[in-house]
Amino acid sequence: MEDRIKKRFNKSILEKALDCYLILPEQAQPLDGFESFIFEFERDEGPGILRISHSIRRSIELIRGELDWINYLFNGGASVACPIPSKSGEWVEIIEDGAGGSFLAAAFERAEGESHRGKGWSPELLFNYGRLIGQLHRMSRDYKPQQVSWKRPQWDDPVMLEIDQYLPEEDQQVMRIYVELRDYLRDLPRDIASYGLIHQDAHQGNFFVTESGKITLFDFDDCVYSWFVNDIALVLFYAAMGQEDQAAFVTEFLTGFLPGYFREHQLDPIWFKEIPNFLKLREIDLYAVIHRSFDVENLDDPWCIRYMDGRKKRIEGNIPYLDFDFDQFSV
Repeated sequence: MEDRIKKRFNKSILEKALDCYLILPEQAQPLDGFESFIFEFERDEGPGILRISHSIRRSIELIRGELDWINYLFNGGASVACPIPSKSGEWVEIIEDGAGGSFLAAAFERAEGESHRGKGWSPELLFNYGRLIGQLHRMSRDYKPQQVSWKRPQWDDPVMLEIDQYLPEEDQQVMRIYVELRDYLRDLPRDIASYGLIHQDAHQGNFFVTESGKITLFDFDDCVYSWFVNDIALVLFYAAMGQEDQAAFVTEFLTGFLPGYFREHQLDPIWFKEIPNFLKLREIDLYAVIHRSFDVENLDDPWCIRYMDGRKKRIEGNIPYLDFDFDQFSV
C-alpha cells in the first residue's frame, strides 16, 4: 500500500466506516491487506468483510462497477462473495479524508470455508476451480454494467497497469522488455469468445474452500477487460510459485483444471500459447508494484524477499516465468 494512503487513515475514518455498516468496533478485527484496509467482522446477520480503499487507487465509479459485476455473477449462480449494502442502502460509502481525497468503504459476506494457501490440489478441487473460472468467463460474455460510467477499465489502463509509473528509472532493460510485451499484447485479436471482463487475481489467496470442496471467490478489486487466458495464466502464476518441478506441477494442474473450465466455457486452445506472455506481464507488474510499496533495499516482508531474489536478472534475461511448453495445450 502506498504511504500517502496509510498516512491519511486513522481511527476516525475506521469508526465512520464501521458505523456505515452498523458494525461495532469490538466486532471488527484487522486482516492483512496489500492495497486496502481489510477488517473481518461478526454481526447477528452473519460474518463479513469490510474493505476500506482510497480514491487515489480507485474511483467510486470503478468500485461501483466492481460490485455491479459481483452482484451480476452472484445472481447468476456463481459462487462469489456478494456485497452487503450499508445502512443507507449504498453499495459504497464515501468518507472524506480531510486532505482532498476520500476513503471508500464496501462490505461483503464472508466466503464459506477456509483459505487454501499452502495445501495440495485434489482432482476434485482443480475441477471445481476450473469450472468456477470458466463460469465467470461464460457469464462475462453477456454482462453489461447498469451504468456506462461503471464500466471497468481495459487491462492496459494506467489505473490498473502501474508499470510505467513505478518501475525504477534505472531499470531501462526491464522497461524495454515490458514495452515490447505490452505492444505485442495490444495487437492480439479480441472477440467475445476470447476477451471480456476477468477477475485478474483469482489465486488461492482470494478464495475459500469448504470441506465439501465448494470454492467461493472474492476480492474483485483488479477486475478488468482482458483475454480470458490471462485469468488462467494468473491462476498458474501463483499456484506454481515455488514448485520444485514446475513442468510436472503445471501438467498435473492443467490436467485437472481445464476439464472443469471447458465444462463452462469453450476457449479456443490456441490461446494457451500466449500464457508465457501473460505470466511475464504479471511478473514485471508485480516487480514494479513492490518497488512502489516497499523499500526494496530493506525488505522485511518474507514473501516479497523471496519474490524479488534474483527477479531483476530473470526479467532482464527474458527467462520464462515457468519452465513449461504451453504449446502442447494449444492443439
